[in-house]
Amino acid sequence: MRIMGIDPGIAIVGYGVIDRRGNRLTPIDYGSIQTEAGLPTGTRLKQIYDGATTLLRRYKPDVVAIEKLFFNRNVTTAFTVGQARGVMMLAAEEAGAPITEYTPLQVKMAVVGYGQAQKRQIQEMVRMLLGLSDIPKPDDVADALGVAICQAHSTTFTDRVGGGRRRK
Repeated sequence: MRIMGIDPGIAIVGYGVIDRRGNRLTPIDYGSIQTEAGLPTGTRLKQIYDGATTLLRRYKPDVVAIEKLFFNRNVTTAFTVGQARGVMMLAAEEAGAPITEYTPLQVKMAVVGYGQAQKRQIQEMVRMLLGLSDIPKPDDVADALGVAICQAHSTTFTDRVGGGRRRK
C-alpha cells in the first residue's frame, strides 16, 4: 500500500510518501511545497495545488492522509492553512485517492505511543521507523511522514480486525 502523508500549511506543505508491505514501512520520497510570503493568497494556493497534483500523478498513492487543523490562537492563520488544506484535499479527490484525516494527538499516539510527546520525540521516531539517517527538514516534512505512519498503523489495525477496505 502506498501512502502519502500531508502536513498542510500556506508557506510550507510537508509531504511524505511511504510504502507499507506487511509490517515494513519504506520511505519513497519526502519534501515540501513552499510558497513565497507576500504573494497573493490565490497565487500561493495555485502553487500548492499544482505541486500536489504533480506529486499525486507521480506517486499514485492508494490513500492520502492529512493532518486535521488545531489552532487555539491565530484565527487568520487557521483560515489560510485551512484553505491550503482544502486545496490539497481537492487535488487528492481529483486524483481518485481516498482521503483520511488524523488529529495531532492521533499522530503522536501512532508514532510515539504517547499523546503528549514533544516534537523532537516524534521526529526521532519518524527517523527510526523509516530507517532514515537524519530527521527530515523542515519540521513540516517530518510531520507529514508522521501522518503517513499514522495511516499505515491505522490501516494495519483495521486490516487485522476485518474492517479494512480492500482495493482491487
